[in-house]
Amino acid sequence: MATKIVVIGMGYVGIPAAALLADVDGHEVIGLQRRSKRSGWKIEVLNSGKSPFEGEEPGLDELIARVVKKGTFRATDDVDVIRDADIILIDVQTPTDHQNVPQYLSLREVSANIGKRIKKGALVIVESTVAPGTTQHVVQKIIEQESGLRGGEDFDLAFSYERVMPGKLIHNIVNLPRVIGGITERSTQRAAELYSKICKANIRTTDVLTAEISKTIENAYRDVNIAFANEMALVCESLGVNVYEVIDLVNELPSRMMHIPGAGVGGHCLPKDPWLLRHGLYEYGSWKVEPEFISLARRINNHMPVHMSYLVENALKARGRTVQGSTITVLGAAYLENSDDTRNTPAALLVGTLVAQGADVRIHDPYVQKWEFGPQEIYSDLEEALKGSDCIALVTKHKEYLDLDLERLKQIMRTPTLVDGRNVFDEEEVRNAGFEYRGIGKAGVLRQ
Repeated sequence: MATKIVVIGMGYVGIPAAALLADVDGHEVIGLQRRSKRSGWKIEVLNSGKSPFEGEEPGLDELIARVVKKGTFRATDDVDVIRDADIILIDVQTPTDHQNVPQYLSLREVSANIGKRIKKGALVIVESTVAPGTTQHVVQKIIEQESGLRGGEDFDLAFSYERVMPGKLIHNIVNLPRVIGGITERSTQRAAELYSKICKANIRTTDVLTAEISKTIENAYRDVNIAFANEMALVCESLGVNVYEVIDLVNELPSRMMHIPGAGVGGHCLPKDPWLLRHGLYEYGSWKVEPEFISLARRINNHMPVHMSYLVENALKARGRTVQGSTITVLGAAYLENSDDTRNTPAALLVGTLVAQGADVRIHDPYVQKWEFGPQEIYSDLEEALKGSDCIALVTKHKEYLDLDLERLKQIMRTPTLVDGRNVFDEEEVRNAGFEYRGIGKAGVLRQ
């Protein structure tokens, strides 16, 4: 008899997980997706055997087509499919609000839906990143209240975090180590057995709270290190030194691995997970500890798009212009190269800051079709986006931007200035082409 699996949430985590599980012999997988204006269209796309993602995702298109053709995967909005599920994966978003407090509306709704329909003996796995303590204090409690069953006795529950990123969805699930923490030893082992069928890397088992903490610390660690690199980039700019040369010199020491600065940190994880860690600490910690590093890192990284706007202003000033009345073309709406993912993209704050200063802002992105953060349209034609423009502000390192014809762009732009937020361009080459150049962490900024 086939193992029936329901994956709730057809996003960047749920879709590749569901497709991989559906490719395992003996599995029947259903992707459960709410039919909303924002994402309900994914149901029909998936059932046609296609991926809804516009960015490059090696292997995903072929995998979805294969499992749909085999009849082992389909998508639906019918929550009653939970009733027959042997295994349920929760892959819904867990955003934070403007006060950096987690918003568990979807997580609570899904947990209630599971509780009302779960069958005895089912295994529930939370893959959504949550504040430490949430699996037991929120998900387990809601399922128990709605079902009358007891976690660890009548149903199993585990937390196993994803390490996916756009562009590497399949690769990361299959090839990166998997951490699993259950509320009981049986819960842990059942989850480990499931993931062993799709994960080639090491599977580490622990308790549920340790697994939750590991996920949030993992991303907080990276956020802090990026913030250090960003702060040092500002230091180098002020002193007239190229931070990338400094990074090369520092990283020659084997015990050092300085990160790369840039126009800002985006995505669903890094801007949010440090706050989830803090929330879990505040809610369930034994005493008050103030995590100052992660709070400071968030402020530094959130400032980088604003600093980009300063570099735009500085470059325009060198050519006798102000931001007000200028046309600025932002290259990249997605937060990550070669992806269509705009969640928490630094381009949003940069565009908003420039518009507030009176600029006419155009946005170009080869993968993103719609701008959700304002009235601006996204241009698909690069020359159209740059015609008559006064400044290029590169936010995203899409492959399409790695070999631009600067001589051609100079001819169609009104004012040839370029602000490089991802160290894509050779500064000497850009200046020789007649552009005013500014870059994150590089010399050349006009003194005020």
